[in-house]
Amino acid sequence: MVMFFEVLLVIFSIALIAIVLLQKGKSAGLSGAISGGAEHLFGKTKARGMDLVLQRVTVGVAAGFIILAIVVAVLK
Repeated sequence: MVMFFEVLLVIFSIALIAIVLLQKGKSAGLSGAISGGAEHLFGKTKARGMDLVLQRVTVGVAAGFIILAIVVAVLK
């Protein structure tokens, strides 16, 4: 049973790494930090399309990863 959860944890960790690497950067260097930071802070720009899907999948996979990590820690 523990081995199953450990394998599942490895799969979730690889998926989380892949999903994060697929996302676009939120700012493009120094110019994005100066001009785009305020827009992201106050929510003027909304994620659309694939960015929104990747953002929601990231939250789900991250939550699953954390829960599995706790389960594996408790079972060991």
